[in-house]
Amino acid sequence: MSANELEEDSPLTITLWDFSWYVRTGPGEPFEDLDRAFTEAARRGYNTVRICAMPFLVFGSGLDTSRLELGPLGGGYGQRVRWYDVAGTTVIDARASLLALLQAAKGHDFRVIVSSWEYQQSPAFATSSSWSDALMAVDPEMRAERLADSLADLVDFARTNAVADTIAFVELHNEVQIGHLTDGLGVGLSLDERVVALKPRLNRGIARFKQRHADVPVTVNYSGVPIGQFRGVPDDIDVFVVHPYVYGVLDAFTDRFGLRRPVDGFDQDAAAEAFLLPDAPLAADWLPSQIEPWKAIATIIQPAEVYAHDWGDANKIDRWLYDHYGEYRIAMAQKLTMWLEAAADFAAQRNIPVVFGEGWVGYTPLEGNFEEGPVGAEFCRLAAREAARVGAWGSIVCSNAAPQHPMWRDVALQLECNAIFTESYTATHTATPRSAPVQVSERTS
Repeated sequence: MSANELEEDSPLTITLWDFSWYVRTGPGEPFEDLDRAFTEAARRGYNTVRICAMPFLVFGSGLDTSRLELGPLGGGYGQRVRWYDVAGTTVIDARASLLALLQAAKGHDFRVIVSSWEYQQSPAFATSSSWSDALMAVDPEMRAERLADSLADLVDFARTNAVADTIAFVELHNEVQIGHLTDGLGVGLSLDERVVALKPRLNRGIARFKQRHADVPVTVNYSGVPIGQFRGVPDDIDVFVVHPYVYGVLDAFTDRFGLRRPVDGFDQDAAAEAFLLPDAPLAADWLPSQIEPWKAIATIIQPAEVYAHDWGDANKIDRWLYDHYGEYRIAMAQKLTMWLEAAADFAAQRNIPVVFGEGWVGYTPLEGNFEEGPVGAEFCRLAAREAARVGAWGSIVCSNAAPQHPMWRDVALQLECNAIFTESYTATHTATPRSAPVQVSERTS
């Protein structure tokens, strides 16, 4: 049976566990106890987790993953940066850990969106470069296909262990136009140009997966919403997944201080006056010597942005964002609505469901409160209403609403936004809105 022959089931309320679920498993860390993490997620109104399932490492690298050592990036680097603040070194059996997560999801009646961050951040947390080396050794033209093979093996593994019915759908990779899937496409391509240039590689990857599992929904996802480049979206995806980060005032902040440019473009004097801590070293003296070169490549985030978050006063950064928010308020709200409508329209044209797997304001400092404060919280509410209005099959409260972020403590906001989305979805969704993913069976394809 084709993945496009069945109707949508109930909406997916998604919490983003990404690679954190396996790099943050030590004592006192948010994923030390998976059952507790799932219980807390259910209490906040979630029914779906989205993860990096490390498919290439476990099923495609040929490496022994029975004692995978993971830990901080080193030298205190990234310890005040979201997603990077790993507290200590741990050792896991990667395959057993993946099975434990799928079993826990099934036990708690959760769905799992299976993805990969491996050509982005995931291998940076390994204490050895072997995972990163294996990824980079694959010819860039073949990387999507190798991921497809690994994910197909993962589905076989899930079926063998009677947990395949937890899989909502499979993504070849996270934010395909950002990271090392784009290697070899040409020098100087913009993110928009990469969307189109990647299409042949992604088409081959999608086709490769479908040869093995035609009944399992498969897709890729994009940073932002690639308006103007929709022609670059693979032809045979089963779900359209996008990450509508509107940025706005946050873009103004990163541009003003040069956070997403090489370190020599960082405005040290202006940053010191605006938000740096008094004892902050010079960016040029601190970066990137704090971590091994292969880790710096694997993280993909610009060192200047890490420096600003590690050595910035989060309250001062919040104040800068609030001071300038009025200049961008209307445009940010309009962009969010436009992007969600455009994504839903594209999905309707393809006769597939749309899912918002990440998004809203953007990459704020770990200790900052802009995303969960009065402005960011209202964006969460707006996005919940708009996601339901455009008929999204799944959506998040926001990317920071997960156990590894401080926002997890705001139970009320998460319950409210998940209720807005699910209740509106139920009230407005027609019986057969569009074709949608199949329920994955335990049988062999």
